[in-house]
Amino acid sequence: MILFPAIDIRGGNCVRLIQGDYNKEKVYSDSPVAMAKEWADKGAEFIHIVDLDGAKSGVSTNAEVIQEIAKSSPIPIQVGGGIRTMEAVKGHIDSGVSRVIIGTAAINNPEFLKEAVRTYGDKIAVSLDAKNGYIATDGWTDTSGVKALDLVKELEEIGVKTIVYTDIAKDGMLQGPNFAELEAMNNASSIEVIASGGVSTASDVKQLAQNNMYGAIVGKAIYDNTVTLEELLEAAK
Repeated sequence: MILFPAIDIRGGNCVRLIQGDYNKEKVYSDSPVAMAKEWADKGAEFIHIVDLDGAKSGVSTNAEVIQEIAKSSPIPIQVGGGIRTMEAVKGHIDSGVSRVIIGTAAINNPEFLKEAVRTYGDKIAVSLDAKNGYIATDGWTDTSGVKALDLVKELEEIGVKTIVYTDIAKDGMLQGPNFAELEAMNNASSIEVIASGGVSTASDVKQLAQNNMYGAIVGKAIYDNTVTLEELLEAAK
C-alpha cells in the first residue's frame, strides 16, 4: 500500500484544517517545497497535494509553488483542489504532476471529467468527499443527494482508475478512518481506492493495507508528531 503524506497549501503556506473548516487552520510551514523534500527524505514514495484556495474558489493562487514542488520533488506528486478546466489539468501535467485529482467538477460537470480521462487516462483521479455516505462538494461546504457508492460505479464506466475517498467527519480528528465505508467503496468497483481522513496510527495503516487499499493519505498525525512517517511506512508493508 502506498502512503501519501499530505501537503495542504493555503496562501502559500503548508497548513491543516479540522474537518475542512477554513476557520480552523494551523500553519505548519511557510515552505511547502521544503516540506515535500522532507517527506521524500523520510522515505515517502508519493506526495498528495491539496490547493485549499483552489478548492474553495475554483481559482488556483498556488500554481507556482505546486509547479516548484513538481520540478524539485524526487518522487511523484498528485494534486487536487479547484481543478475545473482542461487548461488547469494540462497546466499541472505539463509542469510534471503525475496525477491530477478532480473533485467538485467531477460531480458538477461529468463531460469535463470524461474529456480529462479520454485525454490523460490514468493520470486523472477523482476525489470523493462524503458525509454520512453522501457526496460533499465545493470545499466541503455543500452536501449533495448523491450516494458515494452509486457514483463510484458511474466513475468506473467513465474509465476512472483511482479515487481518493475522504470521510469528512473523520478528517483531522485523529480518530481513525471509517473502515466499513472504505471497505464498501473498495469492493464496489475495480477502481483503486486511496483512503483519506482520520488515518493516524500504525494500526490504522496496517488495517487499511490488510483491507487491500491501494493507498492511504496521512496528514495531521505526522505534522503533530503523534506518529512518525517512518513508523507508518513500516506498517504499510
